[in-house]
Amino acid sequence: MMEDNLSTQSESLKFKKLIILLSVVIPLAVAALFVIKIPGATPLNFLPKIYAFINGTTAVVLVSAIIAVKNKKFKLHEGLMKLAIFLSLVFLLMYIAYHMTSESTKFGGEGTIRSVYFFILITHILLSILVIPLVLISFVRAWSKQFKHHKKIARITFPIWLYVAVTGVIVYLMISPYYNF
Repeated sequence: MMEDNLSTQSESLKFKKLIILLSVVIPLAVAALFVIKIPGATPLNFLPKIYAFINGTTAVVLVSAIIAVKNKKFKLHEGLMKLAIFLSLVFLLMYIAYHMTSESTKFGGEGTIRSVYFFILITHILLSILVIPLVLISFVRAWSKQFKHHKKIARITFPIWLYVAVTGVIVYLMISPYYNF
């Protein structure tokens, strides 16, 4: 019994270190995109539409996963959550690829719409950083069958992740008229 507890604590510490590492490295990598570009690379201008679609799909998957768990369809919930994580990873890879090959697009709106855009963009960015450890902790707790603790953090993770997914689409729709393709 004590050996199992030590094994669980050791595994928990490994996951904690990995979660911290990813929660720091991912935002730093994304921030570096504003400085690092692949010289002479062909801009991947088709990607923003695709990753906006992926964000929208992620939002639908998240809502479907919540409906599944509320209906006690736990295997479906698990599959949908894994899909949401996969979609988020694909989004991240596409986002990195686009920004390593393309200059950032400036929002051209003026007046109130400009303020609305920047409010949505800033909250989207800040919460996208915050959601990384929340998603990882939620996943690890479910994977390790700590469902009571999983449920507790998932109640915080879900609305933030959903907000990030939905506002990703909104940011794309608001800035898309200003893309120089």
